[in-house]
Amino acid sequence: MKEDKKVPQLRFPEFTDAWKQRKLEQIIDVGSGRDYKHLSEGGIPVYGTGGYMLSVNEALSWEEDAIGIGRKGTIDKPYILQAPFWTVDTLFYAIPKKEQDLDFLYCIFQNVDWKKKDESTGVPSLSKTIINKTYCMTPNYDEQKKIGCFFSKIDNLITLQQRKLNSLQKLKKGLLQKMFPKNGENIPEIRFPEFSDAWKQRELGEIAEKVTKKNSNLEISETFTNSAEQGIISQKDFFDHKVASSENIGNYYVVDKNDFVYNPRISTTAPVGPINRNRLGRAGVMSPLYTVFRAKDINQLFLEWYFKSSCWHLFMYFNGDSGARSDRFSIKDSVFFSMPIFVPSKEEQFKIGRFFDQLNETITLQQRKLESLQKLKKGLLQQMFI
Repeated sequence: MKEDKKVPQLRFPEFTDAWKQRKLEQIIDVGSGRDYKHLSEGGIPVYGTGGYMLSVNEALSWEEDAIGIGRKGTIDKPYILQAPFWTVDTLFYAIPKKEQDLDFLYCIFQNVDWKKKDESTGVPSLSKTIINKTYCMTPNYDEQKKIGCFFSKIDNLITLQQRKLNSLQKLKKGLLQKMFPKNGENIPEIRFPEFSDAWKQRELGEIAEKVTKKNSNLEISETFTNSAEQGIISQKDFFDHKVASSENIGNYYVVDKNDFVYNPRISTTAPVGPINRNRLGRAGVMSPLYTVFRAKDINQLFLEWYFKSSCWHLFMYFNGDSGARSDRFSIKDSVFFSMPIFVPSKEEQFKIGRFFDQLNETITLQQRKLESLQKLKKGLLQQMFI
């Protein structure tokens, strides 16, 4: 922002007038949400801080669109409410006054750090007074409309990109369940047309071997300690970190490239995994509390994506042991490696593994596109507003 004239850093060239400082109460009317339980079922959407809830037969605003902003709970996630609508008592709705553009004001609301205006010591809360007394800088109506339309188009692009990403993630989830045989079956529901043979049942111990090599060599410990290229591997997502010199990793398992890692003692909220493969492209070490194993007679990509499916969950459910503690789950290595796995030919293994890898690469690409659009919007919100 320039000091001599109140104008944004980035601006449409046809506008040159200075922006004016106003309180929000000068440009919006804030309404309070109400209880809806006395209303009948209908076609008017009811919204809370988390979005749409249900539909009723009455509206708080029949014709005027508004900006929803949380009164309690989530107070920093404003969104546009299209009339007609009803809001619950935890959601305010702000209707623009005459010659104030809704989409522009929505950007204003997104630029305010509402968490800093939290009035509570417990659940985050806002009041009408705090909202109304919040200052902002605004241009004339024509410039508001152009800025609002511009950001509305960006929001539409973000929405479309999010839908594309969601569709791909849903497709991946569905295919993971349909391209591996269901329990008790030896042929998947969906497969590549050139394959027709039944899959063969094997035990995990036949196609993978437990890794027992430990980091007992002090030179290896020093290498892990002094090198940013190697370190302890986090089994959740294989994010590695440099080992501190004070850490004792002498009895940790060495996890080579492409080795699998599983925690056999986890909470009952997730009693089936995850099982992940080391994709770091380098070795690391893992706590001896984990089970490390290596594919030996199976395509490692196929095995990795098999463990992304839920085909093996039933075995874990029936063969795991919660012991004396109901909040914990464990499974013995001897039982774990007896897990039955249906396996197709080497050619089909390769094709399935590669297919899911390519699908995942596409999802990653679409995720990056979404993040780029979101980053672009964030930057423009900073540069096109004061």
